[in-house]
Amino acid sequence: MDGRSTAFDVVLGAVGHRIRRCHQISVALFNEEVGPFDLTTVQYAALDVIAANDDLDATRLAAMVAFDRSTVGAVLERLEAKGLIERAYRNDDKRTKRLAATPAGRALLAQVHDAVHRSQHRFLEVLDADERRTFLDLLAAVIVRHEKEGGADPTPRRIT
Repeated sequence: MDGRSTAFDVVLGAVGHRIRRCHQISVALFNEEVGPFDLTTVQYAALDVIAANDDLDATRLAAMVAFDRSTVGAVLERLEAKGLIERAYRNDDKRTKRLAATPAGRALLAQVHDAVHRSQHRFLEVLDADERRTFLDLLAAVIVRHEKEGGADPTPRRIT
């Protein structure tokens, strides 16, 4: 190699930056819409999964939302302190705590539902219907193929 970058190298080098910028835009829009409810994207994801799944524990939650265990622990502490979830030992296993959304947590999910959807709509509204479908299909393909092939550890290392 002569040390010069090809157009292909430049495009590939920009992939991580483009994904990071999309994530930043998505989070900013989420915060604009959902911020008044004092709920972060990570807290929302965890609370939503907890409310939708009975008898869930932290290990399963971490796998379902692709968070590392230390992130899940910190998120659960915040959600519990806000009174949005409860953690209780299982009757059949005193080593594992069961997670449950409280009535306040379920009420908050209902309150933020429209705001979350507005943030997602705002993120995608810059694309026409065909572009949105293609964009979402391609994102899903990248995720599924990496997880299926084990090409990359799908669990992030620290999200707060």
